[in-house]
Parts: sequence; structure tokens; C-alpha cells
Amino acid sequence: QVQLVESGGGSVQAGGSLRLSCAASVRYDCMAWFRQAPGNEREGVGAIEGAGYIRYADSVKGRFTISRDNAKNTLYLQMNSLKPEDTAMYYCAVGWIFDTGPYCSPNQASFNLWGQGTQVTVSS
Repeated sequence: QVQLVESGGGSVQAGGSLRLSCAASVRYDCMAWFRQAPGNEREGVGAIEGAGYIRYADSVKGRFTISRDNAKNTLYLQMNSLKPEDTAMYYCAVGWIFDTGPYCSPNQASFNLWGQGTQVTVSS
């Protein structure tokens, strides 16, 4: 059974850093991070294609870095300069659907397998 296992969430003060991991049991072309804060809709953080093409949400550009280890089928999210507004449940997701060119589709509906989520809490 294909599954995703997330790890790395926690609590940190504003300005701090956290690194999330998401291990998949098989390889997917597109891997992505989404997040959902209480009372808000789930939103995309960014997505990475197998060769390394990445798109980020404007809210995290310059602070978050998405990477992947294809040999381990593992996705990472390095979060630096964290802000209280980054507090959310973070989910990884995988799929096969592309947008324009080599970039993965940023739409949630394009991802067919989701992790269980890991909580990130940033205090001011």
C-alpha cells in the first residue's frame, strides 16, 4: 500500500527554523507541500518536479526551500525566518499532473495521495 509519512513539525519562536520531511513508498513525479491554518482553507506552499523544477507560493518565497531526494523518495521543506502566520498543519502530497512546461500543477485536485499532516506552531 502506497503511503506518505511526514515528520519534523513542532513549535518554534518567530525567526526560527524547522525542517519537514515526507517519505513516500514509491516515486512520484510531483511532490508538494500544502498547509492549513485553523479557520482557513488549505493552501499550496510549493511543488517540486522530479528533475528539480520548483514553484513556491509568494508568501514563502525567499524563506522556505523545497527539495527532494529521489533515491529515497523523500520530500523536504526547510522553513527559515518563520512567522506566526506560518502556523498551520502542513501536508505533503504526491501526484503526476503537470502545469505549463516542466512545473507540477499547484492545484490540490492534481494530487492523489496525501500525508497525515504535521503541526507547525510559530510563536511571537
